[in-house]
Amino acid sequence: MTVNYAPMAERLSRAAWSRVLWWRFQLFHRHRHDRLVLEEVVGRPILVLPQVINPKLFGAGEFLAQSLEGRLVNGSAVLDMGTGAGISAIVAARAAARVVAVDINPVAVRCARINVLLNGVEERVEIREGDLFEPVRDERFDLILFNPPYLAGTPRDLLERAFRGGDVIERFARGLADHLTPQGVALVVLSTEANTLRALDAFHSEGLSVGEVCTRDLKSEVLTVYEIARVRG
Repeated sequence: MTVNYAPMAERLSRAAWSRVLWWRFQLFHRHRHDRLVLEEVVGRPILVLPQVINPKLFGAGEFLAQSLEGRLVNGSAVLDMGTGAGISAIVAARAAARVVAVDINPVAVRCARINVLLNGVEERVEIREGDLFEPVRDERFDLILFNPPYLAGTPRDLLERAFRGGDVIERFARGLADHLTPQGVALVVLSTEANTLRALDAFHSEGLSVGEVCTRDLKSEVLTVYEIARVRG
């Protein structure tokens, strides 16, 4: 019997490269999370406050925002879950009639509000603080965006809430259908650094359909944006 070791070798290579990048982050880039930084993300100025994930250093947030190109519907209602510095909400405001952005991190809420003003979209974007769908309990959206925390474990500070989420993805999956309009969809970015199968199983177990939209290979990980929707007959 012939054994194909290529997938295992590839996973080990990615894991080693990921550790290298993590230590490089700790040694050379961590300071950019501990002070005020002005970045350009998807061609827009984004001010990043301490204790808020920097979308330039970890590519998932920027990748999700870029994936909106050609998918925004004029006049739609958009929810940006876990908005962080607010880049996806700001990009969505280009076409949406209304954008609600939510984050559990109060510093991220303050940061996103600053960036909404900085980018001149305050008339269409509202930032709310809270856990997942709690701040939008009775509302439905045409498009829901989510860049969830990937890693297991309990966060030690506000910044780590962007990395470590426990059962966040399962709770998001349970509440998703109740907050989508009949033709609404969610775009969720997942990483090979996380248990992607677990996340996808959470959506399937709630009777939702899952389709792959686009991928990006960052060497240390592969990012994939998935479209999640109700199963339509």
